[in-house]
Amino acid sequence: MRPVVYQTEAQVQVLVHTQRPEKARGEIVMVHGLEGSSNAGYARSLARAALDAGFAAHRVNLRSCGGTESLALSNYHSGQTSDVLHIVREIRRSSVAPIFLCGFSLGGNVSLKLAGELGDQAGGLLAGVCAVSVPIDLAACASALGKRENIIYDRRFLWSLTRKIRRRARQAPDIYTVEHLKNIRTIYDFDDFYTARLFGFGTAANYYRTQSSSQFLENVRIPALVIVAKDDPLVPFEVYDHPAFRENPHLKLLAVEHGGHLGFISRRRPRFWLDGVIIDWAVGSG
Repeated sequence: MRPVVYQTEAQVQVLVHTQRPEKARGEIVMVHGLEGSSNAGYARSLARAALDAGFAAHRVNLRSCGGTESLALSNYHSGQTSDVLHIVREIRRSSVAPIFLCGFSLGGNVSLKLAGELGDQAGGLLAGVCAVSVPIDLAACASALGKRENIIYDRRFLWSLTRKIRRRARQAPDIYTVEHLKNIRTIYDFDDFYTARLFGFGTAANYYRTQSSSQFLENVRIPALVIVAKDDPLVPFEVYDHPAFRENPHLKLLAVEHGGHLGFISRRRPRFWLDGVIIDWAVGSG
């Protein structure tokens, strides 16, 4: 494994863990979920499957994730595509192999949104995009996360996010403040007090509206595989009743009955069948 640091902006560096076979048939760039990192189990599992199939694996750490807070004073958000775009462009400079972008949960929203933003230009960079358990409607997913039955998820995310703000406040007190933390009860509160204000969205409602990948699906012009579970507690299946999945031939929705959120486990081998589906899709799309 080789750590690669990309300078994506003047004062922003992003760490990517790269693994390569001797000769890569393709490049798979992975983007983790909320408060995840390149060390997430799903990313490591897919990286191993990718290497076994002859692909290079690039596991991105979004800003401030994976112990990289010293590399950038700014954090990440659910629609921040600029860093991933820079990384993909740099990989394209050094490789002629097809590049596939694969995002998990929040990373899936980033990946789909980027494909939609690029539109017709995406084909020059990417051979395809895959999104798993993706919250294409951020407002609906924030609402679902606030439900009583999801309190374990909600508290875990809030604990991680608020701890990060406290660390950031010590690191950059001119940017971050802890005064609002006492008012934070939900992910919506956090996004309203912190995410939206720090990134200039104003309110959580505007942040969710402008950064949801659902706003960009109709503009996707490369093969896009969206893998979801109908019983995902964090992403209501109703959000996928989006006209783009019926009208945009580039989009393919693979919806299974069970799998929860990033939990695509089978009783039979291979247990984590998601990896094989993604690799087979990449082979067929490349």
